[in-house]
Amino acid sequence: MSRIGRLPVAVPGGVEVKIDGREVTVKGPKGTLSHTIAEPIEVRQEDGTLTLTRPNDVNTVRALHGLSRALVANMVEGVTNGYSKTLEIRGVGYTAQAKGPTQVELKLGYSHPIIFNAPEGITLRVENVRRDQINALIHIDGIDKQKVGEAAANIRKLRKPDVYKGKGVRYQGEQVRRKVGKAGK
Repeated sequence: MSRIGRLPVAVPGGVEVKIDGREVTVKGPKGTLSHTIAEPIEVRQEDGTLTLTRPNDVNTVRALHGLSRALVANMVEGVTNGYSKTLEIRGVGYTAQAKGPTQVELKLGYSHPIIFNAPEGITLRVENVRRDQINALIHIDGIDKQKVGEAAANIRKLRKPDVYKGKGVRYQGEQVRRKVGKAGK
């Protein structure tokens, strides 16, 4: 049995789970998420926990078992606590400015500012700090783990960290391995 797939998903108080065939809908204090479970996997709700089972040990079914359990657990976690990622902007003249809860204007060394619009269900906050070479922090919050991660990756993709100077957009706490520039003779 899958080590991840066999673990039951605990449903905390205040979270309502509805199973309609293959469709699992989780409703909590922060919002509602739903997901369609892959074909051979079965979902059962009993005593405040969700249990996912598989019919056989074929490799693809085993992989779907762990994946489906992780997706359901992420939905339960998202509607109770939510997810958050933080990005750092480093570099001379690189800045970020909030244009509402779902829009950020970024100046990343190009000839024009870039306006990033967050997907539905994602909120963006900008914290302008000037310490340790960090010019700004962008906080990305939401209930869907996949959308939060995708929004963070799309912002980071606009100007990846430079390996020579360290300028660019990076995840908070990300270590960028610096290269030595031109070496002397």
